[in-house]
Amino acid sequence: MLRRLALMLVAFLSWPTIAPAASEAPPSRCVAIAQALPSVTLVRFDPAGAGPLLPVQAAAGDAVTISYAGHSTYVIETPGGVRIATDFSGFYGGDPLPRVVTMNKAHRTHFTEAPDPRIEHVLRGWSPDGGSARHALVVDDVYIRNVTTDIRGWGGELERDGNSIFIFEVAGLCIGHLGHLHTGLSDAQYGQIGRLDIVMVPIDGGMTQSIGSISEITTRLYSSMILPMHRHSTPIGAFTAMMGEEFEVEFRPSRSLSVSLRTLPSRPTVVVLDGV
Repeated sequence: MLRRLALMLVAFLSWPTIAPAASEAPPSRCVAIAQALPSVTLVRFDPAGAGPLLPVQAAAGDAVTISYAGHSTYVIETPGGVRIATDFSGFYGGDPLPRVVTMNKAHRTHFTEAPDPRIEHVLRGWSPDGGSARHALVVDDVYIRNVTTDIRGWGGELERDGNSIFIFEVAGLCIGHLGHLHTGLSDAQYGQIGRLDIVMVPIDGGMTQSIGSISEITTRLYSSMILPMHRHSTPIGAFTAMMGEEFEVEFRPSRSLSVSLRTLPSRPTVVVLDGV
């Protein structure tokens, strides 16, 4: 059975990529793989001493560097040299200047109204003109898209599509940043997100949502690597205990890590970088 599923995925990954028309969004490999095997939990299967069961699309050296800058800002550096800062307020991740920034508007610590004009792409997780923000952008070797979610106002009312989960598809990896996520996710939203190899998760315990709720979302996403953020005073142990024994926990002394398809953890792992 495993071999059959592997061969199905091999065939799928080997399909030719057709360049989209100018008015169309590029195809998402992260969504397509998840939809191709809808009843299967995708995991890596690397028996000791053997090579990977499934072929990887990126070369072993095509690693992505991810650094914790502060608060909800992670800096992603692609093999092609594209620098991206998430939930960018200008306080973290601005030096060196990123080419791409994503923002959410829950608090002023997640966006700026005056981004440096030298930043090439400023992607807001909400639409200033109303409606839903829609991003489908290719910058050199990375494809960036978003899935909108609702957000709570200061009075407790929900604003539709006020937040975005941003997804970065690069070097064969699917990397997601949940933003200032206030609500649970619907089946349709999980479908839009697709497979995430790496997910950045707010664990403040209340300003976004409870540790119990965010751990349920994280468990369902079942990413190989979970990167906590937006921690405030929440003990790391409060989050990791909710994740259960199925998830490893690894503390790293550095604020940065380098990761590729070949070096993803073999078990789902919460990786706590220095400063978190």
